[in-house]
Amino acid sequence: METSIEKIMDSEDKKNPYTDDEIAKQMGISREIVTQYRKLNKIPDSRQRRREIILKDAWEIMKKDSNISDRAFTRELNDRGYKLSRYTAVEIKREAAELLEDSAEIVDEDNYIKSQENVISEKDNLEKTNDAFDCIIGKEGSLKLQINQAKAAILYPPRGLHTLLLGPSGVGKSYMAEVMYNFARTTKNFSSNAPFAVFNCADYADNPQLLLSQLFGHVKGAFTGAGEGKKGMVELCDGGILFLDEIHRLPSEGQEILFYLIDRGKFRRLGETELTRESKLMIIAATTESPEGSLLLTFRRRIPMIIEIPSINDRSYRERFEIIKNFFLNESIRLGKDILVARDVIKSFMIYDCPGNIGQLKSDIQVCCAKGFLHSTLNNKEKVKVNFKDVPDYVKEQVLNSNIKDRELEKYTYEDIIVSSKGIEVLRKEQYNSVDKDNIYLFIEEKYRRLKEEGHSDRDINKIIGSQVEEELVRFASAVKFSSTDIQELVDIVGKDILSIIEDIFGLIKENIPGIQRKVIYPLAIHLKSAYDRVLNTHKIVNPNLEMVKKEYRKEYNVSSKITKLIGDRLNVNFPEDEIAFIAMYLKHFQHKNKLQVHGRVGVIVLSHGRVASGMAEVANRLLGVKHAVGLEMELSDSPNIMLEKTIKLVKKVDEGKGCILLVDMGSLTTFGDIITGKTGIPTRVIGRVDTLMVLECVRRALLPEDTLDSIADEIDNKNYISRGLNIDTKNKAKAIVTLCITGEGAAEKVKEYMENYLEDSVKDIDIIPLGYMNNENVNTTIDRIGKNKEILAIVGTINPEIKDIPFISVENVVTGTALNTLNRLINKKDILKNRLSNIIPEEFIFPQENYKYKDEILDNMTKRLIEADYVDEGFLLSVYKREALGATYLKGGIAIPHGDSKFVTKPTIAVTKLATPINWDGVNNVDLIFMIALKEDSKDYFEQLYRVISASESLSKIREAKNKKEIMDILFENTILAI
Repeated sequence: METSIEKIMDSEDKKNPYTDDEIAKQMGISREIVTQYRKLNKIPDSRQRRREIILKDAWEIMKKDSNISDRAFTRELNDRGYKLSRYTAVEIKREAAELLEDSAEIVDEDNYIKSQENVISEKDNLEKTNDAFDCIIGKEGSLKLQINQAKAAILYPPRGLHTLLLGPSGVGKSYMAEVMYNFARTTKNFSSNAPFAVFNCADYADNPQLLLSQLFGHVKGAFTGAGEGKKGMVELCDGGILFLDEIHRLPSEGQEILFYLIDRGKFRRLGETELTRESKLMIIAATTESPEGSLLLTFRRRIPMIIEIPSINDRSYRERFEIIKNFFLNESIRLGKDILVARDVIKSFMIYDCPGNIGQLKSDIQVCCAKGFLHSTLNNKEKVKVNFKDVPDYVKEQVLNSNIKDRELEKYTYEDIIVSSKGIEVLRKEQYNSVDKDNIYLFIEEKYRRLKEEGHSDRDINKIIGSQVEEELVRFASAVKFSSTDIQELVDIVGKDILSIIEDIFGLIKENIPGIQRKVIYPLAIHLKSAYDRVLNTHKIVNPNLEMVKKEYRKEYNVSSKITKLIGDRLNVNFPEDEIAFIAMYLKHFQHKNKLQVHGRVGVIVLSHGRVASGMAEVANRLLGVKHAVGLEMELSDSPNIMLEKTIKLVKKVDEGKGCILLVDMGSLTTFGDIITGKTGIPTRVIGRVDTLMVLECVRRALLPEDTLDSIADEIDNKNYISRGLNIDTKNKAKAIVTLCITGEGAAEKVKEYMENYLEDSVKDIDIIPLGYMNNENVNTTIDRIGKNKEILAIVGTINPEIKDIPFISVENVVTGTALNTLNRLINKKDILKNRLSNIIPEEFIFPQENYKYKDEILDNMTKRLIEADYVDEGFLLSVYKREALGATYLKGGIAIPHGDSKFVTKPTIAVTKLATPINWDGVNNVDLIFMIALKEDSKDYFEQLYRVISASESLSKIREAKNKKEIMDILFENTILAI
């Protein structure tokens, strides 16, 4: 493998060297393997391998024209054979400019090239300093602070800061010290061949004299047996790093000798009285004890950098999973075989209390792999298989007695994995969609057989299966997809006998559990058919959760008993208690527990297969100036069950007490609603189709506190929705200002009189309504009621009721005059909004009567105009196409709103194109008005104003009738005013 990697690198285009990912793809292995090999052999990455040659070309280009534009510079480099984005080229240009400036007085070009190579070498070293810590899992997570501390300690001139590593045994203190040394060799403070030594103070704790001799050396005759002088670790590490492990075992005398070394860089060998020696070294010490109780205060004060490394139990599940995978990968490479790791094994190592931390985890995994390797060798198996039986007993016992139920944990313990030189492969379980199998019974029997073969006791097997059977039951049930039109198919599967009583069974359930979902009929009917057949064929039914169900699902168990009696009377069959418990579990997981509260907003979640959902949610959020809609995409590697767990987690996060609407684009996601509600108790409604306009309307409605989950979903789900369109129209509402005082309406009346006297004509058409907290049981309800009939411009008062979207102005600021201008501006929104929208739509970005045949032409040409006018960077065009790929930017009424990433916007604007003839935009809808949005993240007001324009059919008709730029601009700005 190593030879192949080197061959690929030798044959690469030096101007466009292969990345680790590209090499991995050519060899059919994982990128991590290539990166690991490259780092072990100190091979630079692709950017470093290209740096010298590209900087030389860049310098030549800059020497000819130091003022060359970024675009021209990029083109020049690509003409010379490079394949660069503009962003990368600009970075190279910046470095070349620095080199050019540094070399301005150099006449001899050879000397300059030599100088240039030195700079390149320094930059290479700077790049490498970032590589040394890449091997540490958690570098961007739980160990980010510690790694930054370690880097700071190494880089501090002239030879780093002495450092103390704290943490319990096995957390990786020795490994951190080794990585710090590797990092140090790439810096200016240390040479690349700087020495590194490890000294464990505990090895000589019982012999202080020998300990000091090993550490500082000794002279001939220093003690009995010292026939010759000897260098100690301190002397051997001159110019490098000495790692003192378990430093708390260093006696006080040894700590005192270190004072002098740390302070002066000088020491004496044991037995020396006059001669003083020097050693310029950095000390990294480590201890598992509290420094206050184990180290002298005078010693502690001389260690400026203290780094505390967390235990494995303080690390995240994600990091622990990465550590586990890494150890299995190391064993796979060592054994030269693929290792199949059962998910029960992964779960064991994820949750057991590991007192020895990472060191013990590594040892336990090696033990597992050794057992699996022995079994594969004895049975001539190609793969090493690690099963639950291979886990050490003390680990196994903790897992069996654990009741941890954590969704984050389940993400990493859901499937078996295969570890090989190609990386980590997750084995997807076969989906249980076949309704003609004994599903849950088959699962239990297969699981029981497997565990029995592995040598587990019945007690352990019941614990293992019991923890999984309920999850599997819900999975089986959710895999059954029927509608009311599939009755004949159901008859074919369950037979007429079961179907003839299923409606009576559902009626019985409904009578006793009002919140039951009708959807339970189909999976329950199939399950009952399986149970009926098993009883007739005298097959045993075993439910490992029987006692738990009887205790925790009492209501469901009682109803289930009635169901089995009904079936027994009709079909002359007796179901055992275990089967009653199975039916109870179905009833438990198909209930609609209504926890709808009166506060909060309805959550909006968009679900899709592929990268569409986030795009639609983003368009709606940007247009309305909020962050309410959330998109979740189903990856190609995700099973429906993984997507379900992701959705459950998201619903819990999004829910504000009024439930969530799920807008979905594929059939497998439409079943999620009832399952999620059954598991979480959060009300959900699923809409089995989605487009940008639907998301937009959902979010708009969800922002209104009086709207409910069902009222929004019922309207959105109406088949005539598309033709209804949107209608935001406040221009016919009377304007009002509410004056609000805590002492009562009398004080509020005074504020009203004051405003009428000082604002005079400004408020003559505005209804000023005084309210008092003492006179109203619920002021917020009163204000909401006023808002339904009037447009409330502001609340002026002594206390802020904090009502969303209504500005509050304090009475004090009105009386002092500082807020009168603000009030005037709120009353006369005309001026404010006209100025704001007119400032971002210049005349040169209005394109009337354009003749285009294709969407790409429009996007290219509109973006080109923005780039030429320096409103956006060149990257904006690519981001526009990416947004189009995410989801259609078509809105109702022949409108499209293409937009790009705000990071490419240098000056906010909106460009408008009116087509002479409509063109097809998304394969379905035709468009004749295009608003290209190039705005920054803080441009909420612009979105709202544009939204009001494109939501008003009257203004759109006028724009379509307009003959020139000025007419379009007048309509845009006029309608912005009228819409408020």
